Amino acid sequence: VQLQASGGGLVMAGDSLKVSCLASGRAIRNYHMGWFRQAPGKGREFVAGIRRSGDATYYADYVKGRFTISRLNSENTVYLQMNNLKLEDTAVYYCAATSTASYSSYYYNDGTYVSWGKGTLVTVSS
Repeated sequence: VQLQASGGGLVMAGDSLKVSCLASGRAIRNYHMGWFRQAPGKGREFVAGIRRSGDATYYADYVKGRFTISRLNSENTVYLQMNNLKLEDTAVYYCAATSTASYSSYYYNDGTYVSWGKGTLVTVSS
């Protein structure tokens, strides 16, 4: 499956932004999906994940309560709604896909994912 993230941009602290991940090649209903991010000079970190059925979602502590991951399998798209953005949310955001049966145990691990899209840059300014 090929993935393409979009929707990033420059926003002010406290603003909201929704980024999207459009899949092609295969239907995403067969995949668990995740969002990761990489800030300048830092390693890639887990942000959020969602099971292929959409019946469970997972969040990193630093975005819990502010970010929401969702999916629309009919549109082959996964979303990340980001509210109350902070300066430290500035990063390139990547979407990723996996079909592993052990997703609920390893959703936070980037090695779990087999397909990655090009990222979209989110810059939060004061």
